[in-house]
Amino acid sequence: MATLGIIGAGAIGTRLARQATAADIDVVLANSRGPETLTATVAQLGARARAATPEAAAQAGDWVVVSIPLAAYKHLPAAALAGKVVLDTSNYYATRDGHLPALDAGEITTSELVQRHLAGAKLVKAFNNISDHHITALARPAGAADRTALPIAGDDPEAKASAAELISRLGFDTVDAGPLAESWRFEPETDPYTVPYCTDPDAIRAAWAQLAEALRSGNIPQLPAPDPGAPLPAARLRTLLAGTSRKLTADRMIA
Repeated sequence: MATLGIIGAGAIGTRLARQATAADIDVVLANSRGPETLTATVAQLGARARAATPEAAAQAGDWVVVSIPLAAYKHLPAAALAGKVVLDTSNYYATRDGHLPALDAGEITTSELVQRHLAGAKLVKAFNNISDHHITALARPAGAADRTALPIAGDDPEAKASAAELISRLGFDTVDAGPLAESWRFEPETDPYTVPYCTDPDAIRAAWAQLAEALRSGNIPQLPAPDPGAPLPAARLRTLLAGTSRKLTADRMIA
């Protein structure tokens, strides 16, 4: 029986756990606060899910999803993740993670940074360019006419194939964006980032602008209501990936 380890029980991690259990994949869920804090979450997920430490989740998983703030990446259990296919959902926000000069300058991508820490793992960037509520809203069975595609990037072809197999079971097609060095193509505020999965892209862009202004003014931002989601076919995603320009931290609305 296949098992998915998930390190990070936030919005993305718990949505992926829900998709996995629905696809008959066992889930071992971990966070930084200890398994006892996940009792209610595991109960909601059902009999296929259990809570554990990050090390135990890493050891148990046939694949391991890492879904934590980038600032915490050095706390990931590198030894336990050695040899594993690791799906990295991280994005860089300097206002949250603190400024990292190599990322600010575009010298390295977020997932290349995480891969350096997880030197023995096989990292695949995935699930970072879609809003958490769209994971459940847009998942479809294999072969569905309205199936949505997600980009992946990684340096190990076999790891990418394995990640694509998992992602298919979770309800999505995949488009290979190349090595980790090219994963900037679907990082924050690039063309494939979140907006193409929305029913009203203009409204989402306007909400981003309002959020950025609130953050600059020191006000508490009002988050937009969840968008119901619109399918994004693989062909359209390939076009977006090929045509996007890189958005360095200083060029983004929300740095």
